[in-house]
Amino acid sequence: MNHVDILIWSISIAVVIGFFFFDFYSHVRHAHVPSMKEAGFWSIFYIVLSIGFMFLVAWQWDWAHAGDFITGYFTEKALSVDNLFVFLLIMISFQVPKIAQQKVLLIGIAIALVLRTIFIIAGAWVLEAWAWVFYLFGAWLLYIGVKQFIDSFDDSDPEMPGWVRHVKRVIPASEHYNGDKWTVVENGKKVFTPLVLVIVSLGFTDLLFALDSIPAIFGITQEPYLVFMANALALLGLRQLYFLLDGLLARLKYLDLGLAFILTFIGVKLVFHALHVNEVPFINGGEPVMWVPEIPTWFSLIYIFGVLLIAVIASLIYSKLNPEDENDAVEATPAADEIDTK
Repeated sequence: MNHVDILIWSISIAVVIGFFFFDFYSHVRHAHVPSMKEAGFWSIFYIVLSIGFMFLVAWQWDWAHAGDFITGYFTEKALSVDNLFVFLLIMISFQVPKIAQQKVLLIGIAIALVLRTIFIIAGAWVLEAWAWVFYLFGAWLLYIGVKQFIDSFDDSDPEMPGWVRHVKRVIPASEHYNGDKWTVVENGKKVFTPLVLVIVSLGFTDLLFALDSIPAIFGITQEPYLVFMANALALLGLRQLYFLLDGLLARLKYLDLGLAFILTFIGVKLVFHALHVNEVPFINGGEPVMWVPEIPTWFSLIYIFGVLLIAVIASLIYSKLNPEDENDAVEATPAADEIDTK
């Protein structure tokens, strides 16, 4: 937190909040289903905005930090795409009308960013106070990476988080929607529509995803400001990306496998960094282990971007060679409609 002036933090947070308000009043306030053209344009807009921010960091700071930011941004973006399928399952399970999906996504994402910011501040403080926590982050990412690698070979349909099914028991709400409105009148009494349940489910589901993504980006940069901006810019374009990839998610067969390699790589990078700043008494007598290589940012960027590119190309090739599998995957998605949320 000490590396960036509080004024820069304030301006950046204000701009991010401004984009959320702009998104709400220009697109979400008047309920509609975004076209592919609209979703594509704004998805590209936020990606270009992020690249522009990279150049701003390079101009005001240096290219090393700019490289850290863009590497972290690509990592967060990739993890966000993987998480969109769970978002889709939640939408289908709660039978959210298409016209209301923009609103619940935007508000759920806003809640997630607030919660992630708390995680980022806490994580930065912990890492600065206790360098040995890098070992924990590294071990956690190695575990998640290996688990994701194993799960990527499971061809069964992805499941919605079990706890989401119990949200309805905790938050009373109507069974019926009222367009994209929050309330509906039933038996002369105003009650919440299921949109409230969906927003809570989306927000906290993304928070659980942050248990992977926040340690991952701290493995790339320990500068809290860059971690925050990478998360904020990745989340800002997530709503548009959801509608853009809605019909394409089933084709990304090898994305999970690619992310497994990325998370494992960052886990190794974190362990190497922990050895470089080692203070643990039973490792090398509490002294830094300098013979371990420090993985440079440029290599991390090439590796992460390369793995994502290979995963996407391999997925598209598989989809083209096995169209029957793609059709089965697309047809299987509505089956989430049968998930019991009562």
